Amino acid sequence: MSDIALFHSVLGVRPGILDAADRFRAEGHEVVVVDQYDGQVFDDYAEAGRFVEQIGFPELMRRAVQGVAGLADGFIAAGFSNGAGMAEYVATQRTCSGALLFSGALPLGMLGASAWAAGTAVQLHYTTLDPHRRQDWIDALVDEVRGSGVSIEVLDYPGSGHLFTDPSLPAEYDPEAAAQLWEHALTFCRSLGAAAGEHVSP
Repeated sequence: MSDIALFHSVLGVRPGILDAADRFRAEGHEVVVVDQYDGQVFDDYAEAGRFVEQIGFPELMRRAVQGVAGLADGFIAAGFSNGAGMAEYVATQRTCSGALLFSGALPLGMLGASAWAAGTAVQLHYTTLDPHRRQDWIDALVDEVRGSGVSIEVLDYPGSGHLFTDPSLPAEYDPEAAAQLWEHALTFCRSLGAAAGEHVSP
């Protein structure tokens, strides 16, 4: 099984983040939920966005790296929305086995990185009509990851929910899409764990 660093969305550590951590743990993974807000949680995207502007992205990125300082190399970086960007950034700063990106993707140049790390597989999840979806950013990341010779799987789901796995956000939650996402994401984690086991076996 794997160590997983889980980064929250712009709204903070909502129930959907805790549910995600529990799903990973039920599979035997060790999960560190990195709280970059020190417990602050939001219901409104605009209010959360103003809070993020006050902190600043350089500070959030610093907190992201600090939050994984206790993890050994080879962990999986996972995140929702803004947290997906944090997971990407951490994967450019540390040696990760994989990156799970939920409803978020940033071109590497926005993170100050010139290339994706070899050996860090990526799985990206989005609804097709997510209002926060930037297809040009997704395309750029896909090209950059593949340009490094790394596998990236992009999974699209019908619907318009952004944080569509979070039952505490009924306007966005989509149980069918969420079930499909977790099937794919947990399979991804199992495959990385199996590959790591094969690598270390005598």
